[in-house]
Amino acid sequence: MAHHEHTADHAHHDDKPQGITRWLTTTNHKDIGTMYLVFSLAMFLIGGLFAMVIRAELFQPGLQFVDPGFFNQMTTMHALVMVFGAVMPATVGLANWMIPMQIGAPDMALPRMNLFSFWLLFFAFMLLLSTLFLPGGAPASGWTLYPPLVLQTGNAFPVAVFAIHLMGASSIMGSINVIVTIMNMRAPGMSLLKMPLFSWSWLITAYLLIAVMPVLAGGVTMLLTDHFFATSFFNPAGGGDPVLFQHVFWFFGHPEVYIMILPAFGIVSEILQTFSRKPIFGYEAMVYAIASIAFLSFIVWAHHMFTVGMPLAGQMFFTLSTMLIAIPTGVKVFNWTATMWRGSISFEPPMLFAIAFLFLFTIGGFSGLMLAIAPADFQYHDTYFVVAHFHYVLVPGAVFAIMAAVYYWLPKWTGHMYDMKLANFHFWMSTIFVNVLFFPQHFLGLAGMPRRIPDYATQFADWNMVSSIGGFGFGLSQLLFVYIIIKAARGGQKATAEVWDNPPGLEWTVPSPAPYHTFDTAPEVK
Repeated sequence: MAHHEHTADHAHHDDKPQGITRWLTTTNHKDIGTMYLVFSLAMFLIGGLFAMVIRAELFQPGLQFVDPGFFNQMTTMHALVMVFGAVMPATVGLANWMIPMQIGAPDMALPRMNLFSFWLLFFAFMLLLSTLFLPGGAPASGWTLYPPLVLQTGNAFPVAVFAIHLMGASSIMGSINVIVTIMNMRAPGMSLLKMPLFSWSWLITAYLLIAVMPVLAGGVTMLLTDHFFATSFFNPAGGGDPVLFQHVFWFFGHPEVYIMILPAFGIVSEILQTFSRKPIFGYEAMVYAIASIAFLSFIVWAHHMFTVGMPLAGQMFFTLSTMLIAIPTGVKVFNWTATMWRGSISFEPPMLFAIAFLFLFTIGGFSGLMLAIAPADFQYHDTYFVVAHFHYVLVPGAVFAIMAAVYYWLPKWTGHMYDMKLANFHFWMSTIFVNVLFFPQHFLGLAGMPRRIPDYATQFADWNMVSSIGGFGFGLSQLLFVYIIIKAARGGQKATAEVWDNPPGLEWTVPSPAPYHTFDTAPEVK
């Protein structure tokens, strides 16, 4: 009997592909989530390398390491790789891993499409990175790809456009998958308003992606026909308008920045509850806030374009609608704060990253509010102040939230606890250096230093040196992050089922909650 059981088990083991075939052909949402996350980490390092080139060149005035053309290729590639290769695939990987588990589904709704969307993304990036080695080099236009700058790219230009199309197709398929999974595969009794906030944030993000990815595709296709088929969408000589491209691009580009930050909001909402030992404050308000932000993100696009000569009425509208987004965002910040209020908080690495997110993302929000004021924006536009603003939103915002998520769920993914001391060290290094890196850029911008330039006037030298030192420090700190992840994946202390109830390395037990927040009865769900 035992022999028979063994052979049956062995046969069952054999029909599962092993090694590389497993990863090439898997339709398991956890495997695909893992591939997205590993891919994202690799792109984070490559994009970081491009940033290091930029910061090395700006360490001192004068031209040191690279020629201006290559410098601008670096600004473009750094942005495209970080946005489409690091931040977005990381949140898609988290969605793949966690959404089925959060809603009680056996897998994603469309597993083979899931695999297809990952491999499309992989090849899109092989194409995009290959432009660096093609005649003419990568686009040197910044990630915004504005004509006529982008049309000087040469033979690599159509390759970059094709890569962007593939990324868009991958995003749309991933989003359809998320929506169908959440709408059709929730466990019985799991109404939409009982869903964890991470799943909610991704449901709304998925609708944003489906709405705006075709807009970007249309914009870059018009660039392509202007370049190769003598159309004049953006060419004034044929009656076109380069500002039209800016409208099309930012109608995609503004929702895109919310596509990067909304899943981060979901992650932070999950983590702050866990480590405060309290449910989120104002759950429904949080859901409606995410939905409001998503809606408003479609009517603010031209705040990126205050300097193109729009009518006063346009400036007024885009100023006010942009400021309106501060209201639901403020609701979220206050609710996160209220969640921690009188909770029994413990400060493990995920919580540290989430709290840093709260403070530093808010700085990015405030500088965004400054940029929303049209007359002030005339001064700030295309200076390093803008660079400081969006990096505060994207690095200690989106990237910190992703790191928090990795530290939060890694024990669940690998079954092992990671090195808590190293993770804490990684947090403090990252937080100190990210501020040394980006805070001085506010001063540079207010003093008038333009962005996307390889050389600058001497009066900007001091803060650029400080900023570059912060950049190298932050970059090196991330090698520790990679080490922590690999070390945990390869083994170590076994994670318990209640991994965060009494975290390893902490000798105390969590005090039982005081009467003012007992949850004997679950709140009624309407």
